Amino acid sequence: MDNKELILEVTKKAQKWLSPEYDEATQQEVQAMLQAEDPAALIDAFYKDLEFGTGGLRGVMGAGTNRMNRYTVAMATQGLANYLNKAFAGQKEISVVIGHDCRNNSRYFCEIAAAVFSANNIKVYLFESLRPTPEISFAIRHLGCQSGVMVTASHNPKIYNGYKAYWSDGAQMIAPHDVNTIEEVSRIRSISEVKQEARLELIQEIGEEIDRVFIEAVKGLSLAPDSVARHHDMPIVYTPIHGTGRYMVPNALAAFGFDNIIHVPEQDVISGDFPTVESPNPEEPKALTLAIARAEETGANLVLASDPDGDRIGVAVRGKDGSMHLVNGNQICTLLTYYSIVRRKELGDLRTDDYVIKTIVTTDLIKFIAQQEGVKLYDCYTGFKWIANIIRENEGKCRYIGGGEESYGYLWEEFIRDKSSVSACAIFAEMTAWALDKGWSIDDLLTHIYTTYGYFADKGHYIVRQGKTGAEEILDMMVNYRNNPLQTLAGSPIVEVLDYDKLEGYNVKTGETYPLSMPTTSNVLQYIAADGSKLSIRPSGTEPKIKYYIGIREIMATNAELPLAEQRAQNRIAELFQQLGI
Repeated sequence: MDNKELILEVTKKAQKWLSPEYDEATQQEVQAMLQAEDPAALIDAFYKDLEFGTGGLRGVMGAGTNRMNRYTVAMATQGLANYLNKAFAGQKEISVVIGHDCRNNSRYFCEIAAAVFSANNIKVYLFESLRPTPEISFAIRHLGCQSGVMVTASHNPKIYNGYKAYWSDGAQMIAPHDVNTIEEVSRIRSISEVKQEARLELIQEIGEEIDRVFIEAVKGLSLAPDSVARHHDMPIVYTPIHGTGRYMVPNALAAFGFDNIIHVPEQDVISGDFPTVESPNPEEPKALTLAIARAEETGANLVLASDPDGDRIGVAVRGKDGSMHLVNGNQICTLLTYYSIVRRKELGDLRTDDYVIKTIVTTDLIKFIAQQEGVKLYDCYTGFKWIANIIRENEGKCRYIGGGEESYGYLWEEFIRDKSSVSACAIFAEMTAWALDKGWSIDDLLTHIYTTYGYFADKGHYIVRQGKTGAEEILDMMVNYRNNPLQTLAGSPIVEVLDYDKLEGYNVKTGETYPLSMPTTSNVLQYIAADGSKLSIRPSGTEPKIKYYIGIREIMATNAELPLAEQRAQNRIAELFQQLGI
């Protein structure tokens, strides 16, 4: 399709939004795009329908079929309601939980979803104000609901919003429910097909009564209450970065026994404009700048942060030189997994049926820890719905003791089925107190892990490509990596290539191919080198990015070798960046 045809097509779609079915503000916004000299905004807003993917919706807010607005939210909710009424036909009552984060329009979208569900004879438990994503997952299970919705765009920039859909187990949907819901949503072609007249008797507000049960459940996760008691006044700086962790994370820390929580007043302000940060993402160093300054001001050695919907965790600790530095996502996942295993071992509670989970792009250091400690490890796709799927399959058979991914998400417990900064912050603080009992800082604990299991330097990188042409360019890049495979990875020869799009592994030395045992295909390509280093490449499922995950392995026998191992690894990462041209 050439540009002229595309403009004609989007113009035709946009003109439908000038009808009385759409409110006046929406019509004015669309009219302005139609009259603009540059058609770029019109094309981007209407060149496709905002896709209801396996995790729900996420997009820029505004008028248009490719935007998050009251109409795309209502149509998606109607599709989900249709599927719920089919899947649970004959059940006396179908119910859902709805929650939202701090973003602009989040409460508005919540109330639209509640109206549509109730209009479709579905009971709605609507949180009275913002709550973290993990509490929505918890409430679905606690209240025995069939589904749930969290209105959030996670850590995306402020122009975005989104809609996460959950199933009855509190996890984001996988097959067949994701596919079936997508089919139902795609059948809704007009806002006139949506039932929007709310049945108020079916909408029940919930809040503090769920908070209390949730925090009590989180409190029960503690493994070292004696250590907390000895270090209860350890200063901990916490920032919600303007988001939903504002109350629940400090409440969880207090429930564990910590009583010296230091706030960052500017970031305690709940705001969808995220006024103190460029990006409300704890993966971004700048997002923790104010919290680290607060730690310097108060002498705290630990900074904890959560993202706007309270599922990801950010951490900074004081290093040997006395300055604060960030702990990356792979290190957070490694530390929490190590603590889960080793602390249970200390307590005499490490069982033969215990298991941990990581995603295929998360550091393989966790694999070496699990192997050496005799704990089963599962590798799964990126996304906590896949971690939740393994928990579901093992429920009643084995004991889950933790799992996470490199993108700053961790799930310690089974009573929710999505990543949780609430429990992760509390457990990280407890682990810090436990390490102090041994005379260790967090850096000392990491060094001990590297010496015991091997050193890994993990580095993430992404390239952003916006809009329709950007999406096409990302797909072309993946095709090129498949057609022109790497021969070496930072000086070490490639020995295996794993293509999850084909579910096929390839042994470079023997030429053999073999199947990969995964629940479905995914557009991920992995290169594994002879020395255990690994490179993973995949397009993001929620953002206009192609992502690179680099893991460089170096062997060290003593603590004294760490600086050299770190330098070698960083040199090799730089070499790989040059090799990839990124």
